[in-house]
Amino acid sequence: MFDLHRLRLLRELKHRGTLAAVAAALSYAPSSVSQQLSLLESEVGVPLLEPVGRRVRLTEQAEILVAHTEAVLERLERAEADIAASLSDLTGTLRIASFQTAALALVPTALGLLRERHPHLRVHVTHMEPEKALPALHARDFDLVLAEEYPGNPNPRPAELEQEDLLDDPLQLALPTPAGTADGKGPTAALRSLADHPWVMEPEGTAARHWAVTLCRNAGFEPDVRFETTDLLLHLRLVEQGHAAALLPGLVGTGQSPTVTLRPLPRGQRVRRILTVVRRGRGRHPAVRACRKALRRAVGLRSDPA
Repeated sequence: MFDLHRLRLLRELKHRGTLAAVAAALSYAPSSVSQQLSLLESEVGVPLLEPVGRRVRLTEQAEILVAHTEAVLERLERAEADIAASLSDLTGTLRIASFQTAALALVPTALGLLRERHPHLRVHVTHMEPEKALPALHARDFDLVLAEEYPGNPNPRPAELEQEDLLDDPLQLALPTPAGTADGKGPTAALRSLADHPWVMEPEGTAARHWAVTLCRNAGFEPDVRFETTDLLLHLRLVEQGHAAALLPGLVGTGQSPTVTLRPLPRGQRVRRILTVVRRGRGRHPAVRACRKALRRAVGLRSDPA
């Protein structure tokens, strides 16, 4: 019988990449992690790690063990969900990661609904972009992640994660005042009219940046990106003061009237999907189900405040 704790350490190493990262995540000393993995190698009877420069990588046999460990942990997630479902009240801690606009527009309302229905449930929320939050969910740092998908840029969908649609969030071109109103121009022409204007976009490497640059290139120009930030409220402020053009989602307005001139985007590029993502087997947990229900209610209250 293999030791489950040591198997989990091996799994952590696969997802976090280094012994130091595993140690930091679990508050262990790196030497302790190394010792536990050496003991696991003795139990299994074959090498599990091989050196690659100053790092290590998993052997083929280690990958087999990790795959079985994932199955065991999924089963334990289901067992935890069944135990929680048998109780009369929700307790414990639910760990959520959310990107900025969803955190501003939806999460506070959802937290209020959860507090009203489940006062003994402790909810911990971290602001984190999906590019980092989804790997962290896989590594068991979170229970639920609010993520986004831009047109033509679907997220990777590993078998170990399950996602559920939450809402479609409209995307629009935000025109800075000095650039005019682009009245009478079609969506592509309105985009092209800003070819020589500064832009604000999210940083390179994000799905939003890839989508935005591709959109501009398809309109026939390379955007002059002078401002880079994941803070979409700063995007809005830069547009308001005429410093940059931007591509803004509806959630950034938090239900208020637009403060900048907005124009539609070309067909097929007008909506991003907002999703909730959990590990496979975790979606049955009553706390996750309650959170998803509260988020759906928050979406409904936003679209129909009355």
